[in-house]
Amino acid sequence: QVQLVETGGGLVQAGASLRLSCAASGESFSRDGAAWFRQAPGKEREIVAAITWNSDNTYYSDSAKGRFTISRDSAKVYLQMNSLRPEDTAVYYCASGWYNRLLTGTPFYWGPGTQVTVSS
Repeated sequence: QVQLVETGGGLVQAGASLRLSCAASGESFSRDGAAWFRQAPGKEREIVAAITWNSDNTYYSDSAKGRFTISRDSAKVYLQMNSLRPEDTAVYYCASGWYNRLLTGTPFYWGPGTQVTVSS
């Protein structure tokens, strides 16, 4: 069993940066992929970025490419978000599981989420 807890959300202005962190407890996290998803009001949850257990491979959505960076260690996963836009406003969720399952939106474990609000 893996438990995930996100921190670092908040209210920022457009163009600002935020760094989200996700602390994991549970043995399998260090051997599983990790990812960040987000869900904006009235929209479906979507993947933002994913990373393999050894950081060899990463995936970014089109909206995240060039602005966001995912990284991790054995117990945490991070999302550095730069040049934030109002359309980035959403609840951001940390997730873990097999990398291919993350890419299909079916991870094993989810965190409770952290709110990111970007004002114009």
